[in-house]
Amino acid sequence: MNDTDAALVCFSGGQDSTTCLFWAKKRFERVEALCFTYGQKHVLEAGVARKIADRAQTPFHLMDISQLAHLSPNSLTDSSIEMDMEAPPGGYPNTFVPGRNLVFLTFAAILARSRQIFHLVTGVSEADFSGYPDCRDTFIRSLNVTLNLAMDEQFVIHTPLMNRDKCEVWRLADELGVFETVRTQTLTCYNGIPADGCGHCPACRLRREGLEKYLRLRPYKQNQV
Repeated sequence: MNDTDAALVCFSGGQDSTTCLFWAKKRFERVEALCFTYGQKHVLEAGVARKIADRAQTPFHLMDISQLAHLSPNSLTDSSIEMDMEAPPGGYPNTFVPGRNLVFLTFAAILARSRQIFHLVTGVSEADFSGYPDCRDTFIRSLNVTLNLAMDEQFVIHTPLMNRDKCEVWRLADELGVFETVRTQTLTCYNGIPADGCGHCPACRLRREGLEKYLRLRPYKQNQV
């Protein structure tokens, strides 16, 4: 029988997935976290994710799919490639790892099915700067149908950040009571530096800009309550 009160979160230990983890814990009785190693340069990611999951008393799974790093050149897995600071005209920045979310969610569904979990949670967002094709709502909806057909199950993929920019992600973390956890314990930086990160890579700049915008709005919002 399907466990309608359980969810599996695709969890990297970054700002978005950590916010999603606590979002899920507010909504589901049983939550588990799945982290992937895929040959990413910042090897600290899995350790950060495990620590956050442990503190949140959430069962943690680690899956190695490092062969993904060898299938397509990108700056997140190949240290010889200098990271794009902006997307080239008409294309994607070389921080795009083709097929990553497709693979993550497919493996997540396989693991979830074995554990009688049929709700999957991922932190993808169309509002992010990059516009990666595997972060689009149309892709998620399509994959949801495909997974259900492939395994004859009724998975539901939840994307609580889909229409939120980084300022709104900070707001959600604050509403969930984990603002400081997200600010001080997560690893978003493409160069593998926790918390505020390197301050220069695209992920750090996006995170910082969202935080600064939210902190400007935060006192006003609190005064209106």
